Amino acid sequence: MKFTNLLRALEFAAIKHCLQRRKSGSDVPYINHPIKVARLLAEVAGVEDETVLLAAILHDTLEDTDTTAQELEAEFGSCVRAMVEEVTDDKQLPRAQRKQLQIEHAPHLSTGAALIKLADKICNVTDLSLSPPPEWTTERRRQYLIWAEMVVQALPPVNEALETKFYEELHAGRQCLAN
Repeated sequence: MKFTNLLRALEFAAIKHCLQRRKSGSDVPYINHPIKVARLLAEVAGVEDETVLLAAILHDTLEDTDTTAQELEAEFGSCVRAMVEEVTDDKQLPRAQRKQLQIEHAPHLSTGAALIKLADKICNVTDLSLSPPPEWTTERRRQYLIWAEMVVQALPPVNEALETKFYEELHAGRQCLAN
C-alpha cells in the first residue's frame, strides 16, 4: 500500500511524543508539529519523496524522545535515520552552542534535511507569532526570529515556494511584535 510507511511513521511519532506538548500558550499536542512540517513539505514545496516525508514526521524523535538512531534505522531504514540525524540538535550542549551549530551546519545539509529544516523553521515562526510561549518576552521572541532567519539564510537554496513562505511568516511574526 502506498501510504503504509507514512502511516507507520505517524503512529511511531505519535507514540513517542504522546506526553509532550508544544511550548505555546495553547497546550497543543506535540505531534501536530511534525505533521505540519510534513504537510508544508507536501503542499507548499511539492515534496513527494517518501524518505523526506518520513524524516519530516520523525524529525524530532531523536532530539526530544527516548528514540535511538538504531531504533529509527530498524523501523524506517538508514536513509531516514541519517536525514533525521542531520536535523537533530545535541541536547547535551548548551542552548547557545546548539543554536550556533544550526547556523554553521545549515549550508552542509542534504537537500532533504534542508527542506525539513526550512519547514520546521516556518512552523516555529508561525507558532511563535500565533501562540507564543507565555513566559517568552517580546525580546526573546524577537531574538528567535533573528536567529531563525540566520539559519534559513545559511541553508542551501532548496525550494523557492518554501523560502517565500518562510519570509511571509517571518514578516508576520515581526508585525505581531510591532503591535
